Amino acid sequence: MQGSFKPSDSGDAPLFYPDSKIEIRGFLARHYDLLLDMATFGWYRSFLREAIAWMEIQPHDKIVDLGTGTGRNACLMARHLSGTGKIVGVDIGREMGEQFERHCRHLKNVTFLRQRIDIPFRLEEPFDKAVLFFVLHGFPHEVRETILDNCFSLLRPGGRLILVDYNRFSLADLPWYLRLPFKVTECPYAFDFIQRDIPGLFDRHGFALEKARLCLKDMIRCISGIRMAQ
Repeated sequence: MQGSFKPSDSGDAPLFYPDSKIEIRGFLARHYDLLLDMATFGWYRSFLREAIAWMEIQPHDKIVDLGTGTGRNACLMARHLSGTGKIVGVDIGREMGEQFERHCRHLKNVTFLRQRIDIPFRLEEPFDKAVLFFVLHGFPHEVRETILDNCFSLLRPGGRLILVDYNRFSLADLPWYLRLPFKVTECPYAFDFIQRDIPGLFDRHGFALEKARLCLKDMIRCISGIRMAQ
């Protein structure tokens, strides 16, 4: 695979984006899925299954999951694939990669690549779907542009980019029980993200909006964009 990157395995290696909460380590990384389920009172578990069903995965799909995390998403997506489909999970986190490989070790068509997604890179074959689950909001905006360029280069013409992330909204308009957790837990980049025209960003990077779905008081959206020909 082209562009593979192998950073230091040291737990003391500096974070690439200290203001972000995407690069998770230590206790939080080791127990990420459980803590997320507890923090959302089990809502995220059911939402994830609904979002993956919404993706309309085809049995033969080749999927690249950018910022894949613990492998939970990959395991759920793999249920929709036949023996000809495959998933490549891409993440820079050492501890997340270890969890991914442990969770997905029984799935022969699911593999992990330790690779930064915020720099240009390519893989050996084009994919049918590129997936970003709550990843894009955790980067500076200029880095989001690079990530979307990577998605474009990784997909075949007609392939789909699936984004599941925060919608564009005003914090003041949210009920307090959603506003307070967002303000307490999210990084500065997320406050920028919720003001951005993401469908417009899709269009500028070569993706035609196909469909969208809103949930959780319109705080979260799922977007599917079709990769146009160059």
